Amino acid sequence: MTESPASKPVSSGEARPHARNGLKPERNGFLKSLHRCRREQQQDRDQDQDQDEEEVHAAPHHGGLYTRPFGESFEETPMLVAVLTYMGYGILTIFGYLRDFLRHWKIERCHIAREKEEQKDFVPLYQDFENFYTRNLYMRIRDSWNRPVCSVPGAKMDLMERVSHDCNWTFEYTGRTVKDVINLGSYNYLGFAENTGLCADAAAQVSMTYGVGVASTRQEIGNLDIHEEMEKLVARFLGMEAAMAFGMGFATNSMNIPALTGKGCLILSDELNHASLVLGARLSGSTIRVFKHNNMQSLEKLLREAIVHGQPRTHRPWKKILIVVEGIYSMEGTIVRLPEVIALKKRYRAYLYLDEAHSMGALGPRGRGVVDYFDLDPCDVDVMMGTFTKSFGAAGGYIAGKKELIDYLRCHSHSAVYATSMSPPVVEQIITSMKCIMGEDGTTIGCDRVRQLAENTAYFRQRLREMGFIIYGNNDSPVVPMMLYMPAKIGAFGREMLRRNIGVVVVGFPATPIIESRARFCISAAHSQDLLDRALGAISEVGDLLQLKYSRHRIQVFGPRTFDDTMYEDIDD
Repeated sequence: MTESPASKPVSSGEARPHARNGLKPERNGFLKSLHRCRREQQQDRDQDQDQDEEEVHAAPHHGGLYTRPFGESFEETPMLVAVLTYMGYGILTIFGYLRDFLRHWKIERCHIAREKEEQKDFVPLYQDFENFYTRNLYMRIRDSWNRPVCSVPGAKMDLMERVSHDCNWTFEYTGRTVKDVINLGSYNYLGFAENTGLCADAAAQVSMTYGVGVASTRQEIGNLDIHEEMEKLVARFLGMEAAMAFGMGFATNSMNIPALTGKGCLILSDELNHASLVLGARLSGSTIRVFKHNNMQSLEKLLREAIVHGQPRTHRPWKKILIVVEGIYSMEGTIVRLPEVIALKKRYRAYLYLDEAHSMGALGPRGRGVVDYFDLDPCDVDVMMGTFTKSFGAAGGYIAGKKELIDYLRCHSHSAVYATSMSPPVVEQIITSMKCIMGEDGTTIGCDRVRQLAENTAYFRQRLREMGFIIYGNNDSPVVPMMLYMPAKIGAFGREMLRRNIGVVVVGFPATPIIESRARFCISAAHSQDLLDRALGAISEVGDLLQLKYSRHRIQVFGPRTFDDTMYEDIDD
């Protein structure tokens, strides 16, 4: 990947998170004209249907890009809930300033790092206003995060009990253990994060042969035969020419994007891309333009402008245009509209960088990710990235593509040149779990887990909707965001769930838009029907206690549509 044959222009810009208060059809890739037409037809059909019934649009099987139904449901934030959420943040902010005033006059004890009196005329090391949210909001609910796990994070886990006597500034361990907490937070999609079974036994055996650490880089004397075996297996698993592995998933993005693009190149990035992708794009020195989440109209508009206008000031053609998207977006639970992205990429002769961190193993009938999910040709993806930290129960990441690309990265990627080689037991965990998924271990364990994950995901999402919760994302995504909205309910939900022996992840601002705080459930193939029912019962109970069942059952479900050359002609400036 050295030069684009016909990639050309756009204005400069910088990727940054974009707050979103509910999704409208136009923001999820629909053309306004198509939406208006469909809305008029839908109004006629709604006269004979219950308004509370959810409608799923199936993808056409002939003459379109999609070969299967593709539904993503979002529900607008209720107006009253939005107003109360803003009021809640406003009240917290007022009391935060009041407490800062009391701390300034030493009426209230200050636990935060502060400048010394003798250094008051120096350039400040700490920006008090930047830490305002941490001091006065995050610290009040800090006990909902960083809980120490003292067991395998499988379907169940054990937690070390801790208490705080100073409003979560410090914690003390009681010495007791909370046993058998149902784990709804780990990315253990296929259940390979385990200490028994084929993978664990193989990793233990390799530890006896190679040890745990390599203590060198791949380019020096840290290149083991199992490293080579793993990379060949990854390439065969993905259907790509070659692949290479890295010891850290975050660094796979942040260190390799700068090796692929630079000054004079253009990166088109989804507004909800992971921080590692954003950091890699910024470190590259390329011009960055952000398109609306999963919105193909917005993406094509940027592509057209790039081709027409060229680089800022000089108007020379761009050296490269790189489209950067994810398979599953980990905060939204949405799946990329990959068939449409590939169609646009081919039309405008750009490159495609696909991050399959959450989708690999979790999507597709064979567990091969979003490419397998849409039954596409892997060769249509120029740079296929993924991690081993989720579905494979290991650590690290990989990049796959053409052999020329991989050979180039081996020499130019900072992650390849300077990073220590992957630990041999981790490599063996990847090899064994991947062979299980491929069925090369002589069993059907991998296929059974892929199928079980799909069934658990569909069941869990359906039950939450029936209970009246607002959930986001694609119907087939094992990442299930459930909306909490109000800041006080973030900590309350996490604590109440733990009291019922359920471990969940709660997320708030600045990781999400300020009024879209949520709980994020990650479903696993290791979850049995009984575990899911117990968790759902506790979620329903806490939902009634905290009044979280906001849904009015007016869920907008956006499906795909046929693709032709005139599809994106109606573009608003």
